[in-house]
Amino acid sequence: MPIKKIEAIIQPFRLEAVKEALNAIHIEGMTLTEVRGYGRQKGHMEVYRGREYQVDLIPKIKIEILVTDARCEEVIGAICRAARTGKIGDGKIFVYDVGEAWRIRNDERGESAL
Repeated sequence: MPIKKIEAIIQPFRLEAVKEALNAIHIEGMTLTEVRGYGRQKGHMEVYRGREYQVDLIPKIKIEILVTDARCEEVIGAICRAARTGKIGDGKIFVYDVGEAWRIRNDERGESAL
């Protein structure tokens, strides 16, 4: 069965909702990374000690999940529903084909390694 890597960039305050949504559909493994970036938001102005400065790299969370092709749409739907606020900056989801997956502990390959 083909394997997909789902990479979602979301708002940090939506992480718990996304984790709950993924747990509800029995997604048991994921990798989280704290990242910074910008898109259409282009950052914002903040004031620190009376001086204004531009914050152009916004904190985000990157979630990486490997799933079988059959579960890909279900996982994307769960992430979208949980991460959506309806405002600019909600994030993006990218899907990649994965050639192969191995579990280091016991050399399982493919779907059983997930």
